[in-house]
Amino acid sequence: MSTLKNQSVVRKENISVDFFYKQVHKSFNIDLLSQKVGMDRKIIDQNLHRPGLALAGFVDLFSYSRIQLFGNTEKKYLEQLSKDERIKAVKRLMEFPIPCIIFSDGNKPEKEIIEMANDNGIPLFGSNFKTTKLAYLISDFLDDQFAPRISLHGSFLDVYGVGILFIGKSGIGKSEVALDLVERGHRLVADDVVIFTKKGEGILIGSGTDTIKHFMEVRGIGIIDVRSMFGIRAIRFQKRLEIVVELEIWNEDYEYTRTGLDESTVNINGVDVPYIRLPIIPGKNITVISESVALHYLLKHYGYNAAEKLKQQIKTKIKEKSSKINRAVDYFEHDFE
Repeated sequence: MSTLKNQSVVRKENISVDFFYKQVHKSFNIDLLSQKVGMDRKIIDQNLHRPGLALAGFVDLFSYSRIQLFGNTEKKYLEQLSKDERIKAVKRLMEFPIPCIIFSDGNKPEKEIIEMANDNGIPLFGSNFKTTKLAYLISDFLDDQFAPRISLHGSFLDVYGVGILFIGKSGIGKSEVALDLVERGHRLVADDVVIFTKKGEGILIGSGTDTIKHFMEVRGIGIIDVRSMFGIRAIRFQKRLEIVVELEIWNEDYEYTRTGLDESTVNINGVDVPYIRLPIIPGKNITVISESVALHYLLKHYGYNAAEKLKQQIKTKIKEKSSKINRAVDYFEHDFE
């Protein structure tokens, strides 16, 4: 296992409530119920919190730094309280520097709760999505925002559904290989600068930057727009990274793999990704080899390993030959298929 050099991992420390609201209010059906106050409050935790115990008075372990999600349970509890008790319960909550409160399931907060939110500068939102669905969507969004990210120089493509990152020295031909693959029907995710976001423990999702997107630099031609030239079928906005292919000029001193029995990996942002070191020599069709790399990966994913299959066949053949006597030369006596 090796590690790519010059990896610079970046992780967001916080996002503002205003940024959160602008990004999700349409897709998650979230509306602002209070006045536009406290929108500069910071969300520093990617997890959500259901404040049932805090409303009941137990605040010793209150996770106030998280977005507070009020579902049917919290709403029903508040409805069973008298007005004075409800005000006391919510006031106790709002004494903490919570980023915002979201009511789910179409629930609406009482007038006094909205007034307290305005007085304390706490944004109050509502959504008609079910609590479970809304919690999943918000958690997934926050996971993306707070996930560690790394930018790498290379060309990232979807080849037969397999995410392949081509890396190598400047001028080695990464963009040219990518362009050839796009022309053959595969899809470009990003060229030159690729941003990889870590999702979970072993998943890296790659995408391009907002500025470059699907533009590509081809030496001798200049900048081309892959989307305009080849159409929407030729691009993807994100893809999981599954293989890293490093292109390099043939090195006689390096022993390249011949069988594929010994698999190599490269560590990117704490994730081990299959790694192939591919030498370039005149007459070598890198595009076709790249397609073969993707198909070979798919075969292995579905349980077929050509190298292991050949190894077993050789072992079986050797065993058979050692147990019986054969003619010196095996050949077709008649040239029939």
